[in-house]
Amino acid sequence: MNIESNLKELKDKTSNYPHTLVAVSKTKPNALIEAAFAAGQLDFGENKVQELVGKSETLPKAIKWHMIGHLQRNKVKYIAPFVHMVHSVDSIRLLQEINKQAAKHDRKINCLLQVHIAQETTKFGFDFSEINAFLDTNYVEDYPNVQISGLMGMATNTSDTNQIEKEFKSLRSLFDAHKNLSTLSMGMSSDYPLALACGSNMIRVGSAIFGARNYTQS
Repeated sequence: MNIESNLKELKDKTSNYPHTLVAVSKTKPNALIEAAFAAGQLDFGENKVQELVGKSETLPKAIKWHMIGHLQRNKVKYIAPFVHMVHSVDSIRLLQEINKQAAKHDRKINCLLQVHIAQETTKFGFDFSEINAFLDTNYVEDYPNVQISGLMGMATNTSDTNQIEKEFKSLRSLFDAHKNLSTLSMGMSSDYPLALACGSNMIRVGSAIFGARNYTQS
């Protein structure tokens, strides 16, 4: 597997859209992550705290680690010393815990508020009214050790591209309504081209870089 060529191909395909690429490295061995890092990739995403912590301890310190999976409050303390961004802030209580743990390390942690845009009820996230209500508060003063960078959403797992586009556009409209946000994280391996076309400026892609994932390890 040629990680460097995979990254180049992916970046060529998405070059018309300004964005940050988060390489989803969950379940992938350190050797593949090191190869991607050597090819210039800096942002990597993990969805389990234990795996994220283990990799952060052994891989290059220049890597920017993104927590992209559901995060339990009692596990925030393990990633607070080093995590670059938490994509999956889906409750005020979790945000409070991130702020608390970041303060212990004199850090300001980048966070994305996860918005529920999919039809599946199993997905996490705030609804639109909750996001609007929160962003209209004086949250900057209330959470001095958190940087609310933007919003994240995951579309319905469906082959209906019209449905996916509708969901992405709804999140883009919410994002545009709040001018103080900079990051709109939408799009994974299956739908990132459509996400970029709908205004995403951060995508999370794994298989196109590292190959098919072995889900028996996840």
